[in-house]
Amino acid sequence: MSDNSNSNYNAETIEVLTMTYETIQFEQADGVARITLNRPERLNALCEATFPELHDALDRAEAGSLRVLVIAAAGRGFCAGADLEQPLGTGSRDERDIGATLERNYNPLIERLRSLPVPVVSVVNGVAAGAGVSLALAADLTIAARSASFVLAFARIGLVPDAGATYFLAERIGVARAQGLALLGEKLSAFDAAAWGLIWKCVEDDELAARVDELVARLRVGPTVGLGLTKQAIYAAGERALAAQLRLERELQARAGRTADFEEGVAAFLAKRAARFTGH
Repeated sequence: MSDNSNSNYNAETIEVLTMTYETIQFEQADGVARITLNRPERLNALCEATFPELHDALDRAEAGSLRVLVIAAAGRGFCAGADLEQPLGTGSRDERDIGATLERNYNPLIERLRSLPVPVVSVVNGVAAGAGVSLALAADLTIAARSASFVLAFARIGLVPDAGATYFLAERIGVARAQGLALLGEKLSAFDAAAWGLIWKCVEDDELAARVDELVARLRVGPTVGLGLTKQAIYAAGERALAAQLRLERELQARAGRTADFEEGVAAFLAKRAARFTGH
């Protein structure tokens, strides 16, 4: 793992933190943290080494002035899911507990990504398979290239979709479509994923990088605290009755109303100018 910084970034004096791990790369500059899965020879399949590296990168991101997190991948695919060349469980058939691997590695990562108090963007190039689908959908905004696809391949090896896949699919596209994808293991194109409401947007391959940059630039200068509270409210909505959700909105709105960004937003609106949010 290496660490280096560069003070020249976009012609400004901005500190850049770059880390190269065994399976990922990490960069943070000007409020934007980027994690890139970096096992292209294995279609960025997730191995034991990946999870502590991801948590270390997230620790570093949160220690800085984080306003948006981007999760992307190197090579021709986003993530092939778990690396099946590594054992998912040990012992005899009756002793094997793949669920322990989920509890140790996958579930804490998915929960952490969903609870980050800043927008999280996943960028899907090529295929997202198995737990790679869960990783992509754990982001708040998932944007994919038209050539990308999503496939729950668990049925092909006799396992159950995991790392939140059953939750994300049923929540976003309904039981009928979720069952079809999970039981048949068929590929879903990025175009159909966007049309069904599984992901935020599908764009042409040659436009992906530019569209991601535009999206990140917009989020980076947004009212970060308010965006984080908005995430919290939306994710809680499916688990609460209306009265409980109204109480949560009241609580979160009280917190948002005490931010400097709220004051700046109102001042900018009244002055008919663009707001200059600081994320505070």
